[in-house]
Amino acid sequence: MSDTSPAKYHIENGIAWLSFNRPDKRNCMNPALNRRMGELLDELEYRDDFGVLVLKGEGTAWSAGMDLKEYFRETEAQGLWATRKSQREAYNWWKRLRWFQKPTVAMVNGWCFGGGYGPLYACDLAISADEAQYALSEINWGILPGGGATKVAVDLMSMRDAMYHAMTGELIDGKKAAAWRLVNESVPLAQLEARVIELCNVLLKKNPVALKATKDAVRRTKEMTFDNAEDYLIRAQEAANYFDNSGRKEGIRQFIDEKTYKPGLGTYDKTKAPSKG
Repeated sequence: MSDTSPAKYHIENGIAWLSFNRPDKRNCMNPALNRRMGELLDELEYRDDFGVLVLKGEGTAWSAGMDLKEYFRETEAQGLWATRKSQREAYNWWKRLRWFQKPTVAMVNGWCFGGGYGPLYACDLAISADEAQYALSEINWGILPGGGATKVAVDLMSMRDAMYHAMTGELIDGKKAAAWRLVNESVPLAQLEARVIELCNVLLKKNPVALKATKDAVRRTKEMTFDNAEDYLIRAQEAANYFDNSGRKEGIRQFIDEKTYKPGLGTYDKTKAPSKG
């Protein structure tokens, strides 16, 4: 795959490394990048040679948000149709990423600003470098944090932190991003890739059908009442069991009959039973 493409990937040891690839522009998202990301997610989603997808940034940034020149000025100059088309291309791949067939991890190495919060939220898990910097910078150039960025802040942070973050436009580092729950955790940049690989290897040991059902359940039930969530989870469990009942049975068998693992302390050996995932 050409290094000149605005997005690219490679697969290694069961992990797909999907990259923002505009390092000279701090990986800000223009229409070409958004379009290419959608194409690559289509290409990747149902391949069987990887089990976890990592979204990373080439160079020193993760994503500096939306390209002010190409995404805003140039599309707005063409009229409302061009603006709406650019919005669809961005929001569609973020949505695809939220519901991706496999677990997804954001590996945030540097700048993550504004529109970058869309794909950040779309990833199931996020590990940051301490040195990374985050900001809802929109207020600094005279607009509100749109494109879902405000919703991301409100969903992940406390109201006070979200309000401060959106209204001041101030930079925060990876440590504060973790404290405010924008990301799961933050580590020194030199340890970032190793920590992400360690996390991916944990996920690769899990049953892929159960992982997909679980990640969907967390996102779906967040906005449900308890009764609705309870009903949804019952039906989701039934559907998962129907799709891959052998995995569930094998896990129970290894625990009860073989006594080879304890669910609270580790994962059953999924290689002993074929998965339909």
